[in-house]
Amino acid sequence: MFLTNVLLKKKPKSKHIMVLMESLVSGHQFNKIRERAADKLEMIFFDPYIQKESVYQEKKKIKSMKY
Repeated sequence: MFLTNVLLKKKPKSKHIMVLMESLVSGHQFNKIRERAADKLEMIFFDPYIQKESVYQEKKKIKSMKY
């Protein structure tokens, strides 16, 4: 095998990614892991700032997960 084949070989992408979830009401944030192929997350979760449930939306990708 040639050295160029080893250097140019691409690594496969991971199956899961870590994303930042943010509350639409108070701005509280936490991290969540989801599959890479899934749609963006939107969920109802308890918000500790307002002591009630609120809607959280995915804001951005943080990093890839190796498992």
